[in-house]
Amino acid sequence: MTRFTRTIHKPGDLTGLFEDFKHLEVMVVGDVMIDAYVFGTVDRISPEAPVPVVAVKERISRLGGAANVALNIHALGARPVLVSVIGNDSRAGEFIQLLEKENMAVEGIIQSKKRPTTTKFRIIGNRVQMLRVDEEITSDIEVDEAEELLQRAEKLMHSGNIGVIILQDYNKGVLTESVIRQMMLLAARYGVPVAVDPKKKYFHAYKGASLFKPNLKELKDGLGLSFDASSISSITTALHELQQQLDVKLAMATLSEKGVLISEKMENQKAGVLHIPAHLRNIADVSGAGDTVISVASLCLALGLTPGWLAEMSNLAGGLVCEEIGVVPVDKNKLLAEAFKVYTARQKGQD
Repeated sequence: MTRFTRTIHKPGDLTGLFEDFKHLEVMVVGDVMIDAYVFGTVDRISPEAPVPVVAVKERISRLGGAANVALNIHALGARPVLVSVIGNDSRAGEFIQLLEKENMAVEGIIQSKKRPTTTKFRIIGNRVQMLRVDEEITSDIEVDEAEELLQRAEKLMHSGNIGVIILQDYNKGVLTESVIRQMMLLAARYGVPVAVDPKKKYFHAYKGASLFKPNLKELKDGLGLSFDASSISSITTALHELQQQLDVKLAMATLSEKGVLISEKMENQKAGVLHIPAHLRNIADVSGAGDTVISVASLCLALGLTPGWLAEMSNLAGGLVCEEIGVVPVDKNKLLAEAFKVYTARQKGQD
């Protein structure tokens, strides 16, 4: 289990942390997809139906889902190793090209003849999302596909130097209950910490994770609890229940405009809890913010950063990507600059 001993005592510690990202290999296992965008302008309503007409100006395809997590890892300087299942269709070729364009490895990608490559089409008119169309199959992958995925994962773990595993669940069928449990066993065998971004379906299969990052809806649905989402004390109680049920060392809930709440389970002690409020932002689009949060949190986990700074860095990164339209990775230089601001503010507060 990762010991959380690394902290930020001086500005050079932040620079050193970002330099150390470059030496990490991160395995990302989960549902990948293409985020396809049509950007345009709207200045009239269709005569055929009461809907806006979008005059197309630009089309863009981006890596989405677990692939966006891998892209965030890559943007921060670490080496992502992506393990997933896509289709055997034209979109699959596009997905592989997007990976290769970013110089990201493709050896963990399996192509299935039984399902399409998940694609989310977003129509953006006048900088506002007008419509989303999803092309996907969300049933669990076949047993033989799951076995091949696990074999690929173990081979990559054996031949590489994986510092942390991210299980990124979008409930699209890659992370079956069996895959989750086998990945947890593999991680334990190789002594690698596991960070989880969960969904409700197999919520309890992630028992023993090093870091568990639900949002409020996932926390409620996964535990089957009803609590006051505006109350930090109520969310704290839910996180403690989560840690008790799933034997999780670190539980971090993302609270949207309220920031993040992190709880560390300590031996023979009451869990330590810290609330990091959100920073004031010009929010343009919250898409992909959770991907960025788990990416930064996982890198910090692998390097043994203390829970307070892990949560702080993750919170900053999630806020930064919300200032951009569409699903985009965090800007490493902007994140470092924001982290310096937080450090400086803390130092002033101690004076």
